[in-house]
Amino acid sequence: MPRSVNSVASRNRRKKILKQAKGYFGRRKNVYTVAKNAVEKGLQYAYRDRKNKKRNFRSLWIQRINAGARQYGMSYSQFMGKVKANNIELNRKVLADLAMNNPEAFKAIVDKVK
Repeated sequence: MPRSVNSVASRNRRKKILKQAKGYFGRRKNVYTVAKNAVEKGLQYAYRDRKNKKRNFRSLWIQRINAGARQYGMSYSQFMGKVKANNIELNRKVLADLAMNNPEAFKAIVDKVK
């Protein structure tokens, strides 16, 4: 009995990997074995960095709130402590946006918690 190989599925599998490697540099974009490793590594980075993105944005928001609060003589921790104590239900994302783009509203919040 002849050996059966499903070349249609094999080719599609290789094409899928090479399509994902589009835009890579050198042999990573057109040599299957190299592209396969590069795509796998890229997917690992993508998975990891979806988690890291959340950390990075929280860190950015904290820096922006801290900068805004220090203009009015408060540290970040003092400001956030007073925000929680006064039951102001604004998260860090919104507070950071106000500190950057709407300083009058941020000042009103600072005055309310002082």
